[in-house]
Amino acid sequence: MKIEKLTILWTSGDIDVATRMILRYTLKSNVNKWWKECNLITWGPSNKLLCESADLQATLREIMSNGVKVFACLKCAEEYGLVDQLEKMGIEVKLMGEPLTEYLQDDSYRVLSI
Repeated sequence: MKIEKLTILWTSGDIDVATRMILRYTLKSNVNKWWKECNLITWGPSNKLLCESADLQATLREIMSNGVKVFACLKCAEEYGLVDQLEKMGIEVKLMGEPLTEYLQDDSYRVLSI
């Protein structure tokens, strides 16, 4: 069975990881149709980094405009006090433990975690 769906779990608070890997790969994989479906989950420190950087937010808007579904972990966003900011970016903020587990257990998904 060919794996056609990708979920990227972005946990790093490192700006270089964000710009040179996570967001670049997320955008290119969707623009170039490398995957039938692509999701991005922001989790923990990545939420904070995203809210602090206008450049990352601009890249995220481009990613979303190209059809990537973006989710943020509600519990992490609450701990950082960022729920409103993330929702204003158009990110769906919700509890992500169960959805992530479903992606990991579903043989049609590949999960990339950084």
